[in-house]
Order: sequence, then structure tokens, then C-alpha cells
Amino acid sequence: MEKVYIAIKNSAFIKLVIIAVVMDTVFGLVRAFRQKKLNSSVGIDGGIRKISMLVSIVFTAAVDVIVHVNFIGFIPVEIRNYFPPNIQELGLAEFFAILYLTYEIVSILKNMTLCGLPVKKMWDMVQNFLRKYTNELPDTLEEDRKKGEL
Repeated sequence: MEKVYIAIKNSAFIKLVIIAVVMDTVFGLVRAFRQKKLNSSVGIDGGIRKISMLVSIVFTAAVDVIVHVNFIGFIPVEIRNYFPPNIQELGLAEFFAILYLTYEIVSILKNMTLCGLPVKKMWDMVQNFLRKYTNELPDTLEEDRKKGEL
């Protein structure tokens, strides 16, 4: 278990996921107070999602300790160019951490927009990117648009 703790402690990506989960929760709380209702960031579904992300990172870090696999090849070179030069390997935990981090950043931007912070243009760029390149949009996005919240 000590090796798993060290793997988690030494991973910048996992630390960023933890920070993003906390940020998303804080902005989700602010949004909930502003709208006077729970939302996907602070309700039971959001809590389950966040806990599941963190638990899965712990388990994938344990797998990384047992089986050493390098997933750096799955990350496009254009994205890897933004990584610090010392990152030459990407274990399973870091690979999932990048996916979770991406999801949390989208959720943070959505919550910031719905809290009234001046990030609307950035949020619109993210939405357009998601529409263009994926079939995935953050949960409740279309419902929020219909209600006039976005």
C-alpha cells in the first residue's frame, strides 16, 4: 500500500484531479446557493461520481505498481508537448487522471458560467469543441440551455 501512496503522491496529474474535484465542488455549491437547488456537482450523483473517480485512481495506481505499462503513446503528440519535459511515462492512473481532469475542467467552466463569472466566451469555445469533435456534452447541458441558464 505504501508504493500506491508514493505513486499517487508523486503524480502531478493525480494532484490536479484532486484540486479540480475540490474546485468543481466549491463552484457547484456556489451555483446551488445561487439557484437555490442542488445540481450535478453537489447532489448525490455528483458526489458518487467524484468519489468514484478518486477511488478508481487509487485502484489504477495499485495496478500501476503491479504492472508497469506506459500509456504515453495514447496521448496525441500535440497534447504531450504541453507536458513537463520530465514526463516520459504515463501509467494507467495518470491516463485516467487526464480523462477525469478534462471532465472536471468542463464541469468547472460550466459552474463558473452559471455562477455569473466572466468565463462565458471560454465556456462557449469548450461547448463548440465538444459539439464538433464528440457526441458527449456535460450532463444537463441541453436542459440548462432550454431553461435559459446557458
